[in-house]
Amino acid sequence: MELCLTAINGGSTAVLNSNPSRSSPSLLLPKNPSSLQLYTSRRPPSLSRQFHPLQFAVSSSSSTATTSEIDQLPADISVTETQQPNSRVKLSIQVPPEVCDDCYKKVIVEFMKQAKVPGFRPGKRVPESILVSYVGKKSVDKATIESILRRTLPHAMSSMTGTALTDSVSILTKFSELEQAYSSGTSLRYDVIVDVAPEVKWIPENGYKNLKVTVEIDSDIDAQKVSEQELRRRHKSLGALRIVTDRGLQVGDLVVLDISATTINQDESNVQNIPSAESKGYHFDTEDGDKLIPGFLDSIIGIQRGETKSFPLVFPESWAQENLQGIHAQFNVECKELFYRDLPELDDSLAPKLLPGCTTLEQVKESLLQKCQELEQTAREQAADNAILDQLCKMVEVDIPQSLFEEQGRQLYGAKLLEIQANVKINEEQLATLSGKKAVDEYLLHQKENIMNMIKQSMAVGDIFKREKLQFSTDDLVKEVENSIAEFKRQKQDYDEERVKGQVQEILEGAKVLEWLREHSEIQYITN
Repeated sequence: MELCLTAINGGSTAVLNSNPSRSSPSLLLPKNPSSLQLYTSRRPPSLSRQFHPLQFAVSSSSSTATTSEIDQLPADISVTETQQPNSRVKLSIQVPPEVCDDCYKKVIVEFMKQAKVPGFRPGKRVPESILVSYVGKKSVDKATIESILRRTLPHAMSSMTGTALTDSVSILTKFSELEQAYSSGTSLRYDVIVDVAPEVKWIPENGYKNLKVTVEIDSDIDAQKVSEQELRRRHKSLGALRIVTDRGLQVGDLVVLDISATTINQDESNVQNIPSAESKGYHFDTEDGDKLIPGFLDSIIGIQRGETKSFPLVFPESWAQENLQGIHAQFNVECKELFYRDLPELDDSLAPKLLPGCTTLEQVKESLLQKCQELEQTAREQAADNAILDQLCKMVEVDIPQSLFEEQGRQLYGAKLLEIQANVKINEEQLATLSGKKAVDEYLLHQKENIMNMIKQSMAVGDIFKREKLQFSTDDLVKEVENSIAEFKRQKQDYDEERVKGQVQEILEGAKVLEWLREHSEIQYITN
C-alpha cells in the first residue's frame, strides 16, 4: 500500500523523486514495540529527511533516466540560489554550450549502439545526419535535454547537500519550454525548486531553559485511590449476584436499564431524540455513578424492577461529546433487572484469590498500591512530557515546507490506517477507499494544525539535543535497534534496518531531551 503520493505540477513539468519506491509508514517502527516506551506516545514523526544529490530520477512525459554518480562535465555550470517562502530555495541553472554539446555527442553515441538503421550492419558507424534523420530530430533533442538534466542537476544540488529535503526537488521549467529553448551550440537555462530543512527560531532565545510548566493531573490516577478501587473490583468479582425483590435501587447494586433521551426545547414541536444517549439493556454498576452525566444516579435511586422514571438533566459544558455540551435533556429510564452483590467477607482467607502469591490481605493491599504507584509515576511523567512539548511548540517559529508537512501527515495517516486494520476487519474495496488520495487529502486538511504542531515539537526537540550537546550510549542504540527488529520479525513485518536505526535514534534523542527538560524545568502538578 502506497500512501506517499507525489504531487506533480501542471503540464509536463519534470519532477524529481530521490526515492521512487518510498516505503510506507508500516516499515518505520513495529506495532506495539517491546521497548522504547519513553517518548513514544507523543513522539513527533520522523524528520530524518536528507537529500542525497547522487540519487535521483528525472521524469518527463516520455521517459525516465537515473544515475548513481556525478558525471564529469567539460565546463562549469552556473547556479544562482534565491530564497523563497516556506523554507524553499530556487536554483537557476545555466548550462554552457560546451556541456550541452557534450551531452548531444553522448546521446548520438548511444543511439548508434542501439538503433538498427537499414543498410548499416549493427555496430558499424552511421553518419550523424543519417542517424538523426532515422531516429528523428525531435527524439534526439528530447534525449539530449534529458541527458543535460541528468548530468547537471547533481552538480547544481551539491551545494544543498545536508539541507535539501528528500523527495522535494522539482524542475520548475516545463519540458516543452526546454525543447523550444534548446538549440545546438547554445546554452540552456532551467529552474529548480527545493524544500530545505527549516530553521528553528526560539521566542525568546533559549526560551526552553528554566521552563515553568503547570501539569494538570486527573485524580483518577491517584495511586491510593486507584489501588482501593482495584481491590474493590477484585473483591466484587468473587461475589455472586442476587435478584432484588423487596426494595428499590441502592448504591452498590447492579441494574439493567433501558435508557432514552430527548432534547428539552421551549418549542415542543422541535423535540429531538439524542441517539448517543440511548441504550438498551445497559448494565450499570451504581458504584461507578461518577462516570455518567451528573445527577443521573441520584435520579434513579429507589427505582424498582419494571418501573420507569423520567427526569431532566443538563449535559455539562465539559462533556466529552461536544455536540451535547450544555444540552438540556429529558431522560426516560426503565429498570429491567435489579441485583445486589452477595460478597464474601474481606479477610486473609481471600488473599490468594485476590492476588496470587499473597497470603494476607495486607500483602494484597501493599502489592496493589506499589503497582499503582508505578503507574502513577509513569502517568505523571507522561503528563509532564506532554505539557513540556506543548509549551515548546508555542515557543518556536518554524517555516514548515509543504513537502515536509505532507510526508509527516501521510506517516501519521498510514499509522492510523494500520491501527484500523489491526482492530477492524475491512475488505479490499474499503481499504482502497481509505488508501486513496481523497481520504489522505481530507486527513491532511482536517489534521493540519495537529501535524504542524508535531513537526514543530520534533524540530524543537532536535534543536535542543544539538544545542545542549546531549548524548546517548551506542549500546542503548544497538540494543533498541535489535529489539525493534526482533519485534518486526516476530510479527512477520518487512523493515528497512537503516530506517529503523534512524527512528530509534530519534526516539533516544527525544527521551534524552525530555529527561533534560524535566531536570531543568520548574514543574507544578495540579490535581483535577
